[in-house]
Amino acid sequence: MSTMQRQPGLDLLRAIAIIWVMLFHSFIVGGLGDDWGWLSKYGWMGVDIFFVLSGYLIGAQVLQQLRDGRRIDFRGFYLRRALRILPAFWVVLAIYVLFPSWREVDGMEPWWKFAAFIYNLDVDYNTHAAFSHAWSLCVEEHFYLVFPLLAAWLSRRNSTLLCISIIVFVLLGGIALRSTIWLHDDAMQPDRNWFIEDLYYPTWCRLDGLLVGVALAATRVFRPQWWLRMRGYANAAVMLGVLGVIASFFLHAERGGLLANSIGWPVLSLGFGLLVFAAAERDSWIGRWRAPGAGWIAAISYSLYLSHKLVMHGIDALIDGRLHGVAAFAPYALAILAVGALLHYMVERPGLRLRERTFMKLKKTGISE
Repeated sequence: MSTMQRQPGLDLLRAIAIIWVMLFHSFIVGGLGDDWGWLSKYGWMGVDIFFVLSGYLIGAQVLQQLRDGRRIDFRGFYLRRALRILPAFWVVLAIYVLFPSWREVDGMEPWWKFAAFIYNLDVDYNTHAAFSHAWSLCVEEHFYLVFPLLAAWLSRRNSTLLCISIIVFVLLGGIALRSTIWLHDDAMQPDRNWFIEDLYYPTWCRLDGLLVGVALAATRVFRPQWWLRMRGYANAAVMLGVLGVIASFFLHAERGGLLANSIGWPVLSLGFGLLVFAAAERDSWIGRWRAPGAGWIAAISYSLYLSHKLVMHGIDALIDGRLHGVAAFAPYALAILAVGALLHYMVERPGLRLRERTFMKLKKTGISE
């Protein structure tokens, strides 16, 4: 784990992101009630915090190798990602496949779509929504696969103009693509959940957050003098970032509308990008804030992400409407944290230790950097 990943500000954002996502998914067990619905309404935005963080952290890892004049260690990169992602994912996928009654909903796409990380590209959401939150992991995996290859190709061209052109193309192309899809589907009104299947899940529609994160990483790695000057404005970035997120609440007031799905995504990603920039600086308000428990929640966030819907469904079946309000919230929260921690310490952490042992052996043999 890199130094940047252990920064309290980034851990705080990661903890906020996973808690927000889980609050949003409380709709599968009836939601938080009218008095607390505002907490969960925009919880899906937590995924976009993760996208910006991934773009920044993974982008920095890859780009630093190029900045140091080294070739990208593709073998090492993909092996590290595999040992980080796959062990806990396979365990949860196996549970979904082998124990259908444990699923939050009945229908599920074939297991191989999840194993191949193409679920988000080919899904009948109305009838196969079990383990649907894996869509964002699919987007991440596509990013891990393509970005190092693209970065290596661009480094050989050594053209700042080309890099800027690609950023502009992805940004404006995403707005144009989503707008075109929305206008087409809104006119045709296909008999399926076209917002989820055509706009919300597909990787090519969800590149804004990753793009903003990579742009931050590229600035820090290749233009360190710019980054140092920008550090003096980290607290201003916090305020602007919060304003950007608030603006996104209005843009996404109609989540499936044209405004949300055209410019809403880049505005939201830019807002979170400003917060990630500020959180990466320890002398900013958010960068030095060590919120109690945030580091631990951040550490187990991946396991929480994978398992929380299974736990919600299980607790819902156990209490069977016998608890209400805060009394009902407590068993959900405690069970989700307990199962997430169990998955983290029993599966995810051993996978990380295996990763470290593997790379120590590879370094000794000179096979990997």
